[in-house]
Amino acid sequence: MTSNPTGSLPRSAPPSAAARAARPGRSRATAWLVLLLTLVGLGAAFSFGPSGATTTEATGTGLPAASQSARVAELVKSFPSGAVAPAIVVFSNRDGSALTPDQQAVVAARAVPLGALGIAPGAARPESLRGTVATVAVLLPTGAGDSDNSAAVDRIRRTASDGLPEPLRAQVTGAPAVRADIGKVFQRADTNLLLATASVVALLLLITYRSPILWLVPLLVVGAGDRLAAVLVGVLAPHAGVQVDASAAGILSVLVFGAGTDYALLLVSRYRDELHLTDDRFTAMARAWRGTAPAVLASGTTVVLSLLTLLAAELTGNRGLGFAGAVGILTAMAFGLLVLPAALVLPGRWLFWPLVPRVGDPVTADRRGLWARIGTAVAARPAQVALAGAAVLLLLASGALGLRTGLARADSFRTTPEAVLGQRTLAAVQPAGAADPLTLLSTATTGDQVAGAAGQVPGVASVTPTDRTERYARADVVLTAAPGTAESDRTIRALRDRVGSVPGADALVGGATAQEYDTARANAHDTRVVVPLVLAIVLLVLVALLRALLAPVLLVATVIASYFAALGAARVVFRTVYDFPALDSNVPLLSFLFLVALGVDYNIFLIARTREDTLAGHDTRRAVLRALASTGGVITSAGILLAAVFAVLGVLPLITLTQIGVIVGIGVLLDTLLVRTVLVPALVLLTGHRFWWPGRPEGTGTGR
Repeated sequence: MTSNPTGSLPRSAPPSAAARAARPGRSRATAWLVLLLTLVGLGAAFSFGPSGATTTEATGTGLPAASQSARVAELVKSFPSGAVAPAIVVFSNRDGSALTPDQQAVVAARAVPLGALGIAPGAARPESLRGTVATVAVLLPTGAGDSDNSAAVDRIRRTASDGLPEPLRAQVTGAPAVRADIGKVFQRADTNLLLATASVVALLLLITYRSPILWLVPLLVVGAGDRLAAVLVGVLAPHAGVQVDASAAGILSVLVFGAGTDYALLLVSRYRDELHLTDDRFTAMARAWRGTAPAVLASGTTVVLSLLTLLAAELTGNRGLGFAGAVGILTAMAFGLLVLPAALVLPGRWLFWPLVPRVGDPVTADRRGLWARIGTAVAARPAQVALAGAAVLLLLASGALGLRTGLARADSFRTTPEAVLGQRTLAAVQPAGAADPLTLLSTATTGDQVAGAAGQVPGVASVTPTDRTERYARADVVLTAAPGTAESDRTIRALRDRVGSVPGADALVGGATAQEYDTARANAHDTRVVVPLVLAIVLLVLVALLRALLAPVLLVATVIASYFAALGAARVVFRTVYDFPALDSNVPLLSFLFLVALGVDYNIFLIARTREDTLAGHDTRRAVLRALASTGGVITSAGILLAAVFAVLGVLPLITLTQIGVIVGIGVLLDTLLVRTVLVPALVLLTGHRFWWPGRPEGTGTGR
């Protein structure tokens, strides 16, 4: 944002604390004190705090304790075999030919050292399937941490593959192997995301400022805020009772860099304009701070409160992401409004070299630039522009018709990992669900009856009773469908209904495949709960900021429209460019949260500036055109930067994060280049002073 029309607040306003702190001498000392305290605080946090934001090794979203999968996972610990899952070693020839007797002998010899790597060596017996595939099941504990599980799977893969004669190969699949491959996605994820994000931000800041020096200041300030946010999350999350996994820790950096750099762009733009109006850079910064802080606080508060709605979610992963994101945005706000002003004002005007702002040069709102010309064009035909903008959004949103959610496990990776390849090899010779059988529990006295009922469910390939205790009976259920597919979900639903109807059985269906199903259902619940809360929060913040009712409703409506337009446009991209079969179940919720909470920022920046100009005496029509001219450049830069930062999520080979990055990136660009540029100004021009109904800013004219 840039300065107001007069270059400062009305002179009758009493000087605020920020203004007094900006006076020469005292202001210089205050700025140095802020930087010194910041450095001391950062040093203490990095020295005594945790190394990062992650507070749990789990890379999945934890289910509520009442879900069947969670109950099964807890109950199986009481069985003699314990809570175990098989890592299945699949031996086959690369050309698909039958295994020779010599090759089968090699597999049998490998079973002994492979069994020694599990908790039940005797269970690792070779099994031949149709003569072309042989398997060895190595039982691993499901309660192990990610690092221990990954290490165990790596040992199994090395033992199985080392020295195998060609063309024989070994592929390790099963729930532990899938979990290990997902964990590898997040190895060094924080570092890779941080480097990629910082590089994108640095490049765009350099292009925006066209200065070899200026871009370093916001980059360093935001980067320090990001590292501090990670430490704060690591310290505070256990006290708040939330768990932050690796994916949430990675998204945290994207949020802090995206929002923090947006705030920096607004402050620097406003500061530059104020330097055109006064010789004193401290006075210029005080005015810039007063002009920028309300919009930053309003937008940041909106994002923080929206993220905190995830604390009402069932999935622990969603709750952890909401908490971590809220801490990150608060940190970005603090660094943007406290640390950045001090870092900018101390060096002086030379920081902008070679485009040093001079007193007397025109401020952005008074220039006849691109955004002023766009405003004039919109003002000439506001009704036609509004209809055209709405039509574009509607056309894009139509692409979301028939959108399918629910991504199968085999389709969750952009590059196919070994666990999925082994699953496909196994599916060619036995039911697709054999790699991850369901766990069926019932009371001990009804075990046989429940197993018989389960075997009659369409889609169930086999039911194998395993062990039992005095209270419970256990069986493994193999499905004909692959885990995570629509067919698998339907079978699990039917299986639970069937065994649940057995009197006195108290039957439960769990296991890794059932966990995926329960996770999708929990995501659907979280969407139903969180989406209304986010919309209510955004609406209330806008009502409080603008002191109006009509304006907030119109602005929220435009953000919702841009979300569905982004969803439709992204679906076309996913089908034509990436060939993704469906959206992951949590992508719509997280994309909506980020896009609505962050996208409304640009409306806040534009309309807050419009309100400021109406308070200065301009009528609403003139005020919105001035606001568009003055904020157009910086908001466009901020939007492009935020879209690019979210696109960085694509550096990870997990389709879920790629989908979130693409949807949010497209949505932010739509908000920046269409909604904020033409649609919202057209709506303001059409409604005139009624835009502020039932309120009316002081000084607003009665005309449009």
